[in-house]
Amino acid sequence: MKCIATELPGVVIVEPTVHGDERGFFYESFNRARFAANGIDATFVQTNVSQSQRGVLRGLHYQWPNPQGKLVSVLDGEVYDVAVDIRPGSPTFGKSVAVMLSSENKRHLWIAPGYAHGFCVVSEKATFVYQCTSLYDPAADAAIRWNDARFALDWPVSDPHLSKKDRNAPFFDEVPRERLPDYLP
Repeated sequence: MKCIATELPGVVIVEPTVHGDERGFFYESFNRARFAANGIDATFVQTNVSQSQRGVLRGLHYQWPNPQGKLVSVLDGEVYDVAVDIRPGSPTFGKSVAVMLSSENKRHLWIAPGYAHGFCVVSEKATFVYQCTSLYDPAADAAIRWNDARFALDWPVSDPHLSKKDRNAPFFDEVPRERLPDYLP
């Protein structure tokens, strides 16, 4: 397993070691000791799976308070996956990391609590897995508009298929400060 640090502290690309032959493949998607050795201290309490069609964009989502860390990956298809630092006061505030995750490259992305997350499906369809460090909390559920100019994200689609929640999400500057993650140096 290879863990690749990104410019955002707490956002890590994970490349599992894949063992394959004519029968198929096997890989370890999570190993607590190996993750901890790479600075990822995660205990997962909930796993979610979604399936979406080409052009579907989900995000930018986060929970506050009661944030979730997420280990995300794709079981089938390909997505453009994004993490954004929305923690006021953070030295990397407003910066983002974008990674292609697919069933072919088998990459995972670890997104520490306090970051906003979203993805856009670029294949015909994609099956996406989220392993979360805290349970979904409807009272903490929050989102920021996917195309907020403050973050200048380079999505691979200009007119995505959006849920009502994502279509109506506030721009960052409209979110009350108490609904934004804290930055803890």
